[in-house]
Amino acid sequence: MGVITTRITLSNPKENALSPIEVNAIVDTGPLHLCIPEHNAIQLQLAEMRKRELTVAEGRRTQCPYVGPIQVNVGNRGCFTGTLVLGEEVLLGALPMEDMDRVISPARLSV
Repeated sequence: MGVITTRITLSNPKENALSPIEVNAIVDTGPLHLCIPEHNAIQLQLAEMRKRELTVAEGRRTQCPYVGPIQVNVGNRGCFTGTLVLGEEVLLGALPMEDMDRVISPARLSV
């Protein structure tokens, strides 16, 4: 299966004056959480709630900020969640996908 991406909208529900941002996200049901780069967390003025320890794909353990709340919209579906600040690209994991009742179509490489 190839890499599946989708266009999503991210916003800070506590800061209505901030414009939502539209980004391309890698969709993967292996990771549980939404992950966003630091510049997106800064742009949306998301507050750090705690540090989370996790194991990244190459096997090393690291700590990263867990921030929120964040609103995620894919098409006509949306959810509220927290997000890990990690990596250089937005990653849409299993929990927000499930919350929005979205599934991956491997044949069409789409959500």
